Amino acid sequence: MTFSMKRVTAILQKDYKDISRNLYVTTTLVLPLIMAVIFGRDGKSTLELIYMIINMGLVLVGTYVQASLIAEEKEKNTLRGLMLSPASTLEIFLGKNLLSFIATAVIVTGSILLMNYNPGHVPAVVIALVLSAIFYLGLGTLIGLMTKSVVEASVIIVPVMFVFSFISFMKPFMEKYPILTFIEYLPNMQMLDLAAQAQAGTGFGDVGSNLLIIVGWVVFIHILAVYVYKKRMVEE
Repeated sequence: MTFSMKRVTAILQKDYKDISRNLYVTTTLVLPLIMAVIFGRDGKSTLELIYMIINMGLVLVGTYVQASLIAEEKEKNTLRGLMLSPASTLEIFLGKNLLSFIATAVIVTGSILLMNYNPGHVPAVVIALVLSAIFYLGLGTLIGLMTKSVVEASVIIVPVMFVFSFISFMKPFMEKYPILTFIEYLPNMQMLDLAAQAQAGTGFGDVGSNLLIIVGWVVFIHILAVYVYKKRMVEE
């Protein structure tokens, strides 16, 4: 089967119509922007606070919107129809991720501008942000496939937001409790570390390991999402 951008666009347009009718989801999108205005007015926010808001945008838009779109398909029993359509797995995943990716890019960029954040090494930070967005979209897809409704997805997103938005503030406890050192390898922590190094004036060579770890998370979460998707195809 040949790849069809028309099928991808059709899925994108359908998702746009679905999300525009969901007032709760659409109002959630502005929360990171509100936080950015509140904490970024003085231009003196710490890097940890800046990336807490950036990660909040990635979770609330990239993960939550994506999870809601797929969970709503399941709720309406339309996901099975999509699975049985001529669209390939790649076309479905691309179509379902495209709207969330665009919304994530807009909200995260808006938050960065509102906080007057100027990264030290723009290309490295942009690559890290794009890779992180792809990871959070995969996480959202996985949550959407594993939940039965938008309400259930909304409940699950709360601990997810805590882990990927606020856990950076637990960094001081890592030295005291070695069991917490695994936190360092989470994608949000790798992005924060990369940003700190970029701010110090380092180059691509110094942040290569951070990018590789984030790439590893991207590959892992999307392989898991595809596996669960194919399993759902068989079950349904």
